[in-house]
This record gives sequence, structure tokens and C-alpha cells, in this order.
Amino acid sequence: MKFEDLKAFLLRGNIVDLAVAFVVAVAFGAVVASLVNDVIMQIVAAIIGQPDFSSLSFDLNGSPIYYGKFLNAVINFVIIGTVVFYFVVVPVNAMMAKHKKEPPADPSIKKCPECLSDIPADARKCAFCASPQNMGDMLAEA
Repeated sequence: MKFEDLKAFLLRGNIVDLAVAFVVAVAFGAVVASLVNDVIMQIVAAIIGQPDFSSLSFDLNGSPIYYGKFLNAVINFVIIGTVVFYFVVVPVNAMMAKHKKEPPADPSIKKCPECLSDIPADARKCAFCASPQNMGDMLAEA
């Protein structure tokens, strides 16, 4: 294996983009984890009285079942999902909708008011439902 081949592989756009995305995701994960553990779970603790449920358990035939750890994981999952949705997905969707450009309407085509089919703008009758079109133009000719 040549060094040039390794260099070409490592400097491909996809590999570099993936590495950057991974680093950003790890940093974002730390921010979200801090928000959940240091802010939101403290609010839960103020309401319920306990921010960490990992010590909750019961014995089943002498074996401890730590349902509190599972409860912590479920709460963290719901909170992280909510945070990601409202602070990432919603703003990105709004930004994409703002910058989305619709193609201009074709002036040679219009919708039939009766059947809503696309017909030529100069048509006198709809080819689909036979309803008269351009009533103003037809009256002006008469």
C-alpha cells in the first residue's frame, strides 16, 4: 500500500465531512447532556424531590432489579429527544422553508375552475370536463 493512496483516501471530501460531523456531534452531545443533567433534571428534582432514580430497585428472588436506572434512561431519552427536536429540527426546518424557492408558475397553463385539471391558458373549453373557459374573452368577441 502506498502512502499516496492512504493520503488520497483520508483527504476525500466524504471522510473529512464525516470527521467534522462526528466532532460537532460529540460537542453537541456534551451540551445536551449538560442541559439534561444540570438544568432539566434539577427542575425534576425540585418537583419530585430526587434527580437521580438509579438507586430505586426491588428484589426478585434475591436478585435486585434496578428499575431506577431504566427510568433514568427513559427520562433522558425523552428529554434529549425533545431538546433536539425544538432546538435543532424546528429551527432548521424553518430556515429551510424560508430559503426554499418555488419554481415560477407556467403562464401557458391554468387550472380549470370546474375540475381543477391543468389546461392551456388560451383554451375555450376544458378537455377533461368540457366546461367553457375564458368567458370574458368569449363575450368580448360576440
